[in-house]
Amino acid sequence: MNWRIKPLDEILANAERRSLKRSLGAFQLTMMGVGAVIGTGIFVLTAEAAQKAGPGMVLAFIISGFVCAVAALCYAELASMVPVSGSAYTYSYAVLGELIAWVVGWALILEYAVAASAVSVGWSKYFVGLMDRSLGIHIPEAFSRGIVEGGIMNVPAATIAVLVTALLLIGTRESARVNAFLVAIKIAALTLFVALALPVFNADNFEPFAPNGFWDGTGLGIAGAAASIFFAYTGFDAVSTAAEETTNPQRNIPIGLIGSLAFCTVFYLLVSAGVTGSVGSQPIADAAGRMLAPGTQEFAMACQLPQNLQQVACSGEPLAHVLDLLGWNKFSQLIGLAAFLALPSVILVMLFGQTRIFFVMARDRLLPFHDKLSTVHPKFHTPHILTMITGAAVTVFAAFFPVGVLADITNSGTLFAFLTVSLGVMVLRVREPNRPRPFTTPAIWLVGPLSIAGCGFLFFSLPPATQLTFLYWTLAGLVIYFAYGFRKSPLAKSE
Repeated sequence: MNWRIKPLDEILANAERRSLKRSLGAFQLTMMGVGAVIGTGIFVLTAEAAQKAGPGMVLAFIISGFVCAVAALCYAELASMVPVSGSAYTYSYAVLGELIAWVVGWALILEYAVAASAVSVGWSKYFVGLMDRSLGIHIPEAFSRGIVEGGIMNVPAATIAVLVTALLLIGTRESARVNAFLVAIKIAALTLFVALALPVFNADNFEPFAPNGFWDGTGLGIAGAAASIFFAYTGFDAVSTAAEETTNPQRNIPIGLIGSLAFCTVFYLLVSAGVTGSVGSQPIADAAGRMLAPGTQEFAMACQLPQNLQQVACSGEPLAHVLDLLGWNKFSQLIGLAAFLALPSVILVMLFGQTRIFFVMARDRLLPFHDKLSTVHPKFHTPHILTMITGAAVTVFAAFFPVGVLADITNSGTLFAFLTVSLGVMVLRVREPNRPRPFTTPAIWLVGPLSIAGCGFLFFSLPPATQLTFLYWTLAGLVIYFAYGFRKSPLAKSE
């Protein structure tokens, strides 16, 4: 079988012929990584983790962080060797072939575009809460929830998606400057939360530590929580999608990847310990004592009961909710304001990553209308057509779907991409052992298999419905590939 592997030298040459403007340094890349990572996962999905794992969510954060760490080491090696846009898609094209590359690129839509929608919905929850607490303005649920959650349309979520798309159209450097400012706000907010929550730490709140066990096959337990809050770490790989817009990418890309992930992991452990240690994070059950899955109608109804109204698991803005329970009402409003101001930076980076992956796929002639889609705006130097199309899709998903469902779908695509990158590093070590590697993954024959095993474990810890969604999405992508890209690819001529 001809796998249509695209040589690395050809990929690099193609990027030089039709490249983007290089304007990002190591600091901007690290801030881009932090901006992508710290967001809805910690500000919103902490509540879902509490329902799935209880106090065990601290261990869930550790498991997810470890899997991301070994995957980041693999990413850093390939990103330094192939400093072009496209992330896992480009790496797979060079190592595993065009078919696998297409599947990865198609899966990355779940990571970036769907993630941008999920963060938009997460931002909407803090916006609605902020309006209610600070200004006394109540936004009806019909216009702050999507159809799946019983509303009509999530107007705030759709609005922020449109505004961020407009910002991204203006230019990369301008977007990076705004992102760095918003990242500073997020760091300040989480530091404030840790400073207020940890001093009232009570070890008794950690009993029982794992009320739902470790793994039950339905998405509950510590493993299920780890699979869901994996979303809290996703985004660091968006740094690699900016390779063509980076000065000295061989040095700066690894710094951005590993630096942003390490920074965020420390914060996550402190915040999750602060939530449980201060007010507790036990999950809620039905009248029969059966633990309920978050995102279901049963769970939503249980959260309306008086005895559950104060539970962290039922809050749409858990960090602000914890400070409310501790009596820090003014600081609670500040946390809500910080999330309101800062979460758009995550949407920005997710949209940025998605448009750059589409840009490379169009440049490889695997997408219909590839000449139009790969057009770069003469003034702003951005792929403006792709940006507008992606922004429109993100807006629709944000308007009608709940955050938990979107986050789990995002994780399925991300885990598949991470797995293929880890495999690709090992294949390239054997195939081209003498190719220069500005960054070398340490102990690759240990780190690589650990990354593959970890990604596989988290994937099968996702809810079964999410696994099926990923399967159907992949099949749909294969239909599109064989209907168009397989015939139009430049590599088809060589056959």
